Amino acid sequence: MTKKPKVLVSDKLSDEGLQILSGSCDVVVKTGLKEPELVKEIPKYDALMVRSGTKVTAKIIAAAKNLKIVARAGVGVDNIDIAAATQAGIIVVNSPTGNILAAAELAMGHIFALARNIPQADRSMREGRWDRKLYMGSQLAEKTLGIVGFGKIGFLVGKAAAGVGMNILVYDPVVSEEHAKRVGGRLVSLDYLLRHSDYITLHVPKIPMTYHMIGEPQFKIVKKGVRIVNCSRGGIIDEAALAKALKSGKVAGAALDVFEKEPPEKSELFSIPNVVMTPHLGASTVEAQVSVAVDVARQVLDFFDGRFPSSAVNMPSVKPEILESHKPYFLLAEKIGGLLAGLLDSTMTSVSIRYEGKVAEMEMDLITRNLLVGLLHSRYEDVNVVNAPLMIKERGIEMEQSSSESRTRFNDLIVVEVKTKNSPHRVAGTLSIERLPRIVDIDGYAFDLAPEGMFLLVRHRDQPGMIGKVGTLMGNKDINIAGMQVGRESKRGNALMAILVDEEVSPEVMKSIKRFKGVTSTCMIRL
Repeated sequence: MTKKPKVLVSDKLSDEGLQILSGSCDVVVKTGLKEPELVKEIPKYDALMVRSGTKVTAKIIAAAKNLKIVARAGVGVDNIDIAAATQAGIIVVNSPTGNILAAAELAMGHIFALARNIPQADRSMREGRWDRKLYMGSQLAEKTLGIVGFGKIGFLVGKAAAGVGMNILVYDPVVSEEHAKRVGGRLVSLDYLLRHSDYITLHVPKIPMTYHMIGEPQFKIVKKGVRIVNCSRGGIIDEAALAKALKSGKVAGAALDVFEKEPPEKSELFSIPNVVMTPHLGASTVEAQVSVAVDVARQVLDFFDGRFPSSAVNMPSVKPEILESHKPYFLLAEKIGGLLAGLLDSTMTSVSIRYEGKVAEMEMDLITRNLLVGLLHSRYEDVNVVNAPLMIKERGIEMEQSSSESRTRFNDLIVVEVKTKNSPHRVAGTLSIERLPRIVDIDGYAFDLAPEGMFLLVRHRDQPGMIGKVGTLMGNKDINIAGMQVGRESKRGNALMAILVDEEVSPEVMKSIKRFKGVTSTCMIRL
């Protein structure tokens, strides 16, 4: 760095983070700025450092004539307009690992609290009682812990739980058996985990696929007396269904750090004695707050020293002309990855990517990074174009990339095959004349689909009346069909129906479709 970059710190950060910047940057701390004030202030600065308090809006970004990087001291970046920053060529970084230890330790603390009734016993003591028999606990050793979501936090929880002698079950469609074995765990289906776990801990992002993933149907099959912990995101558990399961005795206890509405108001859970609640304390340790501040401060320095930050959440820093020419391929690759993620029916073991035609002359590694983001994003909210290849490697998933400049009937073609424990899945895509993404192959069936919106995929035998049956059922359920295509192997052979819908298709409707003679499977894809 020659001239000292000007850095605005608009939320309170630890002194340790600020000290890292002070020698090389001109650091100004101004907290509590509202949008109009920040719009006036921001043109003077090269970098902006925030926590969750500052909302970095499109207006602020438009006014930031010299801004080159926004650094979020923490994981979530929902307070930053990523699209506007990317459009303006501003890189956004966060600290996805700075508070993982704090979150894992809190989850373990909740597990111990449930096992030994610690909060309830403390409360009774303060009320002048000595209820030794009432608060009889149970040991954790030799009990089974089911971990739903085996990213960095889930892995640390598994490691700690194994250390106290617990048996570990893991459910995560995007990790390998070998990764689970690193903590002595076993990779299983969600159904198996629910039926066999004494404790269940959740470590997944809140996305459409995980919203209320633990609800009334799941509580019906859990082991009687199970204890459940959620230190991930509110909304993963259906709180009304949890209250019902707690009152019935099916669930022996629950420990919650996150809630669907925060702070929770008039929640039925407040009146249930075997519930432990904390006010979203996952990252609330002194060490974690120092860690995230230090992490993003170092990334800001790396950026101004010409090194690429370790946790960029938007596009890598490339020459503007390269970025512009590659954008359509980035989008196509991400859509292919997202479609494949929806097709996965078991754990991934390998990913094979082949570039054919004109796209083979492009920066394929950059395109691959975007493809992996699409493939992983539904499971890991902290994935980005920088860490996606590492996340694939860490989870023991093999990856290969190949290319051929020879053309088939398409000028460009990206073909991706993902192998799973159960079966392989393949998706191929190209760009239209307008340079918009098109999906031309799903598992060997020919299509011409614009990958946008919600799709119901129905595998079936090609036979008269099948489209009519499906369409009639969906009409009766008030689900509007916006478009439909059918790919087939041969006349009256195997076929795949892709139905673009305006409304979410419920699991119940999907089950009804699957009951039709000739239908073999259904799945929802959200792009």
